[in-house]
Parts: sequence; C-alpha cells; structure tokens
Amino acid sequence: MDLREALADPRARLGVGVAGLLATAGSVHRDRVGAAEARAFRAVNGLPDALYPPAWVVMQLGAFGAVPAAAGVAWRAGDGELAGRLLLGGTGAWALAKLVKQVVRRPRPADLLPGIRGRGRDAAGLGYLSGHAAVAVALGAAALPRLGPAARALTLTAIPLVGLTRLYVGAHLPLDIEGGAALGLAADAAAGLVISRIWPGLAAESVRASGISRMPDGAPARILEP
Repeated sequence: MDLREALADPRARLGVGVAGLLATAGSVHRDRVGAAEARAFRAVNGLPDALYPPAWVVMQLGAFGAVPAAAGVAWRAGDGELAGRLLLGGTGAWALAKLVKQVVRRPRPADLLPGIRGRGRDAAGLGYLSGHAAVAVALGAAALPRLGPAARALTLTAIPLVGLTRLYVGAHLPLDIEGGAALGLAADAAAGLVISRIWPGLAAESVRASGISRMPDGAPARILEP
C-alpha cells in the first residue's frame, strides 16, 4: 500500500493531520523565529507589490466565506453528501483554528521580525495557526475525489498558493501555514467520518419521504419498513 492509498482512509488522514498539528505547535515559540523559517518567510514576503491583486483573489479561497460558497456549489450540483462534508469540515477547520490560536498564542510576524512588508488590511489577533490554510485544505481535500483531472490539478495548485499568499501579505509565518494545513486535513477527515455515518440514513429518509423506488445513482432504493 502506497501513501496515496493509505491517505484514502479518513482515519489515516486524521492521524496525519493531528500529528502534523502537534509537531508544528511544538516547534513554534512565542518570542522568536528560527533562522530557516525567517528566511523562507522573507523570500515570499519580499516578492514584488504588483503581485498583490492576484494574490488577494487566491487568498479568498481560504476565507470563511469560501465554505458556504463551496457547499452551495456542491448542493446545486446534486451532491448533498459532499455539500455536508464541505460545510462541516470547512466550518470545523475555521472554528478550531480560533481555538488553537488561543492555546499556542504565537504573535503575528510583525511582532517577531523587523522589516515586515504588510499588504492589505493589517491582520488582527494571533499568528499560529493560519485559518486560511486550514479552510483551503479542508475544502480541497473534500472536493478532490469528485473532480476531473483538470479541476484536480487546479485545486492542487490553489491550495498551497493560499498559504503562500498569507506569507506574502505578512500575516503568517511558514509554521503557521503548515499547522493550518495539518488542521485542515484533520478537520476534513473527521467531517468525512461523521458524514459517512449519517448520510446513508439521511438519504434513506429522503427516499422514503419522496416515495421513489430508486436512488439518484439508479440503484434500487432499499427501504426498510418499521
């Protein structure tokens, strides 16, 4: 079994996400930034200002507003299971990011490094971890199995770009992004486990209420009488 096959199991993704979250949280400090992390941050933060407009657009893919938007698209496409997973995983990632920030309490880059180039509105609150990275990974991980090759390639490109834009605007440091990505992976895995348990029951109730004899995929509807 290769890594891709292993990560197809949501329990494996949950374990990888939690392990990554713990590893990055244990590596950050509230009063300093490691030399390697500082160099990586400055390499992205020092890019030309002309990149800000497209970077801002990409950054919105990790904003909380992307959660109901993505869930709405899936719902309109007739994939209620995916819509529920997007909504649960994305919202969970966003809410848990707020909680982790208060536990770790790492400041923003401007409070830890001199000469930060901030772009756009100043980021408020704490730095570790990145809620944008968490939301982007949670949504992307949920959607990837349902996408075609072109859309999958676009999504796999967009997810890391969301994290890079947060470095570019001066809102986060690299470990903040890595921690957010780990949290997003764990949040999606947990959402997948929950939805896989409740969705069959919800689908069966929908079939029973509608009186149809076949499921949306064409399979016979198996309705158990009480």
